[in-house]
Amino acid sequence: MQPVSILLNIFWILIGGAWMAFGWLVAAIVMAITIIGLPWARAAFNIAVYTLLPFGSKAVRRDEVTGQSDIGTGPLGVIGNLIWLVLAGWWLALGHIVTAIILAATIIGIPFAWAHLKLAGIALWPIGKVILPA
Repeated sequence: MQPVSILLNIFWILIGGAWMAFGWLVAAIVMAITIIGLPWARAAFNIAVYTLLPFGSKAVRRDEVTGQSDIGTGPLGVIGNLIWLVLAGWWLALGHIVTAIILAATIIGIPFAWAHLKLAGIALWPIGKVILPA
C-alpha cells in the first residue's frame, strides 16, 4: 500500500470509516446468525474490511475479473442483491450517504465524502463484487 493510501486510511478511520465498517460487521453477523443469510454474511464481511480501509483498494464485479459469470454475478446474484437491498442494503447506504453529506460540508472531507458515496452504491448491490488492490 502506498504511503498516501496509508495516511488517507488513517484519517478515514478517525473521521467516520470505523463506525460504518462496524455497521457492515453488524450486518455480516446478523446474516450469519440466521444461517440462511450466510451468502450475504460473506459479502458483508468482505466489504466491512474494504470499508475500514478503502484507499488503495477498489471493488469490481467478479465477472470482470474472471471473465466468466458465476452464481453471484448471474440471475441468482440479482435475486440475492434484491433480498440484501430489502434486509440491510438500504440502511447501510443511508449511513454512508448521511456521513458523506456531513463530510462534504468541509473542504478536507470531500474526498472522504466521495468514498462514502461509492460505498453507498456497493451497499445497495454487494453480491458479485470482489475487492482488489487499486
